[in-house]
This record gives sequence, C-alpha cells and structure tokens, in this order.
Amino acid sequence: QVQLVESGGGLVQAGGSLRLSCAASGRTFRNYNMGWFRQAPGKEREFVTAISQSGSSTYYADSVKGRFTISRDNAKNTVYLQMNNLEPEDTAIYYCAASRSYGQSIPLKSMYDSWGQGTQVTVSS
Repeated sequence: QVQLVESGGGLVQAGGSLRLSCAASGRTFRNYNMGWFRQAPGKEREFVTAISQSGSSTYYADSVKGRFTISRDNAKNTVYLQMNNLEPEDTAIYYCAASRSYGQSIPLKSMYDSWGQGTQVTVSS
C-alpha cells in the first residue's frame, strides 16, 4: 500500500479557487491510479475525479466537470486537484485515494486500496 497525505484545503469565497495536493510515500506511486473523493456533513463520501497511472486518462463527476482539474507528477509522487469557480455545495472534506485498477468502476470506493486523512474545503456564499 501507499501512504497518502492531503494538503491545500481552506476557506474560500464562492467563485474562488483552491489547489489540493496529495503526497504519496514509497517508490510505487506511478503504479497507482489516483482518485479524489469528498464527503459533506451528513452525506455519503462521493467520487470527484480520477487519473490513470500515466496521467493520460481522467474521469470526472458531472458536478465538477469544467471546474475541477486533476493532474499528477510522478517524479514528485503527488497528485493535484485544481478547483475553480467553487460553489458552497463543494464544501466537504476532500480525500485522495489510490487504486491498482482503472476503468468504468473507478468511481466506486471499493476500487481503492489506500486513503488519506482528508483536508477540509469550505466555500462561503
């Protein structure tokens, strides 16, 4: 497994931007497909986006398409989530996760082997 640590969360006004980072330990980061999930108070953890091992393929939830961008730097063992035009509905704890598999099931939480502790994102109206 890989250990994951998120950073970059905070408080931002609606319409603003944040960039989250997820740093992974170990030399096998490039073997993992990476995803971002979020969990708002009282709600289930939901899929946000995922990226393949090489970064050549990405997948987004409809709610964030056109506003969020996932990317990765395998040399730095880091995956990023650029969030633009944030809305109050984006308020949640954001988690990164690592998966050995990639495909149509990538939005499923069960696909992921390792999870970070999360970083809080709060969007004020």
